[in-house]
Amino acid sequence: MNISVIGRHLNVRDDTKALIEKKLAKFDKFFPSGADATVTCKSEGDDKRMEITISVGGTLFRAEESSSSFQNALDGCMSSIERQIRKNKTRLEKRMRSSISVPAPDDGESSEEELLFDVRTKTFPLKPMTPEEAILQMNLLGHSFYLFCDSQTEETCAIYKRRDGSYGLIVPQK
Repeated sequence: MNISVIGRHLNVRDDTKALIEKKLAKFDKFFPSGADATVTCKSEGDDKRMEITISVGGTLFRAEESSSSFQNALDGCMSSIERQIRKNKTRLEKRMRSSISVPAPDDGESSEEELLFDVRTKTFPLKPMTPEEAILQMNLLGHSFYLFCDSQTEETCAIYKRRDGSYGLIVPQK
């Protein structure tokens, strides 16, 4: 697994980096060799916040924890990702066997309208998938919506979680 450790407004110590790499090595048995992990460490007052994102075959695993130390935050993130893997193990195994990642185009342009507001831009590959796979991916990320390319219609769609616990699908009108 390729591991990148990033410190936001701080320098991550070598012993912390070594601990992160040692703990994340535990996931090597679950993922093929092409997995990438990004660990972001932030210090917010007395709290230490850690975010781990693992990308493998177009599937993202994400956990974010805040604690009094980076070690405790790391332990929380590890257990959260383990829970995600256990909860969705059979679906993930089936998906990992047949996954093909399609990189997103990066045009590098920003419009002048974005400068008027504090807009955070996020890019990610739009992989063709079924709505069921999109729900799985949305739940793995812990988000309330997910944008994806429908594998049957080849349209860009959005899946979202409704207040009553059910899911909604937004499909563009032709």
